Amino acid sequence: MLAALTALTLAACSSGDVGDDSTTTDPEQSAGGSGDGGGETVKIGIKFDQPGLGFQDGSSYTGFDVDVATYVAGELGFSEDQIEWVEAPSAQRETMLQTGQVDMIFATYSITDTRKETVAFAGPYFVAGQDLLVAEDNTDITGPESLEGKNLCSVTGSTSAQRIKDEYAAGVQLLERPGYAECVTALTAGQVDAVTTDDIILAGLAAQPQNQGKVKVVGAPFSTERYGVGLPQDNDVCEDVNAAIEKMIEDGSWEEFVSKNTEGTGYTPNASENPPTVDPCA
Repeated sequence: MLAALTALTLAACSSGDVGDDSTTTDPEQSAGGSGDGGGETVKIGIKFDQPGLGFQDGSSYTGFDVDVATYVAGELGFSEDQIEWVEAPSAQRETMLQTGQVDMIFATYSITDTRKETVAFAGPYFVAGQDLLVAEDNTDITGPESLEGKNLCSVTGSTSAQRIKDEYAAGVQLLERPGYAECVTALTAGQVDAVTTDDIILAGLAAQPQNQGKVKVVGAPFSTERYGVGLPQDNDVCEDVNAAIEKMIEDGSWEEFVSKNTEGTGYTPNASENPPTVDPCA
């Protein structure tokens, strides 16, 4: 049902035709209109291991990405019980969209030109910055320039580690893991000197009870990561997703979601970039 976003289109628009991003659906004509996706489900890819963003605890799913996805799905005509959450590891996101394993992805998915060659994006709905997580007593790592000769952990398929090697420290020794929780474990065990990814992800990991007092975020972001909603290139919902994001920002829900999911972490979004302005659909 997922090929070329067919199911999402059938549920969220009256025509059922799959077009490009310039052909938009009409939420007023969506099946059921207000939270009734016509009996269909929508498969949404999220992270399962990022506290405060996308996190699975038994049958519960929490985090900023989850809240944003739930809001957007609601605007497309899907109630919460019509959402099927699917784990979307970094290295598999493009493939999952191309093969129809998911309809949309909300998984700290940075919009890049390379990724836009194979998938489409709505948004952005948040702007983060790449940073570093180090041991609490570490004093010699103050930014990416101080990583030369260090052991660094990041997640397979992410852009974070490659940026370090390409732009800052060619001599860094890279350890790749499937998820950031495994990277933090390697850090607390002394196997690596630092973990790198987006600041909001690191803040959530550092605030976990098992990590408190052991690790800290350096607090010197050195990139701009624009989180987009991943969509198949052949879709007709981009405009409606953008409209939902804009409504979420305007009605105060965006700020509520950020505050709720970063409470207690010490994290403050970059006010010059947030809340973001969505890009036109290509």
